[in-house]
Amino acid sequence: MGGQEIVEDRVRVVIAEDSVLLREGLTRLLTDRGHEVVAGVGDADALVKTISELADQDELPDVVVADVRMPPTHTDEGVRAAVLLRRLHPGLGVLVLSQYVEERYATELLAGSSRGVGYLLKDRVADVREFVDAVVRVAEGGTALDPEVVAQLLGRSRKQDVLTGLTPREREVLGLMAEGRTNSAIARQLVVSDGAVEKHVSNIFLKLGLAPSDGDHRRVLAVLTYLNS
Repeated sequence: MGGQEIVEDRVRVVIAEDSVLLREGLTRLLTDRGHEVVAGVGDADALVKTISELADQDELPDVVVADVRMPPTHTDEGVRAAVLLRRLHPGLGVLVLSQYVEERYATELLAGSSRGVGYLLKDRVADVREFVDAVVRVAEGGTALDPEVVAQLLGRSRKQDVLTGLTPREREVLGLMAEGRTNSAIARQLVVSDGAVEKHVSNIFLKLGLAPSDGDHRRVLAVLTYLNS
């Protein structure tokens, strides 16, 4: 039953978090659900070195889970390392954790490749299923953005002229899309039919001028179109 699902979704993870307690907690959350934590490190330099060594051995993990702030200065070492790793290894999923929304870092992380990226608030880790689902989604090339991150980024978007063309419901759907939710998940959240969500999504693509292409990629572009203007 659940075991089969875990085997199919099994991902290999490297965790970068200077708090030993949190690092061990994240490791336990993931391994208890059948995933493999191949390494755990406490600073950004160790993260980059570990990923480099794994890549040399052709053992690159599926995803890195990294704290935004790590030693020695506890400012932006984690997200800087994440951006670097995405540039060096385009296929590597990166999910960063932050104590609170830091728009500049979120936007920088989202710039460039629009696949396999996530930005969650640490409070979200308390919801075990949601956190583990986010790790798997990012590992598989999807997106996982915290609702609070989405709200702040959309709120400060410089392309408000594009947003004004969306109905309130379409904005709501777009926000849930930005979190990385599927059409079915959005339908459950809004208590509407899958067909209604599909119609809203199609309208959003049309209004944002996104031509038909790979579905998942276009979903992310629907958000990045104006976040990264």
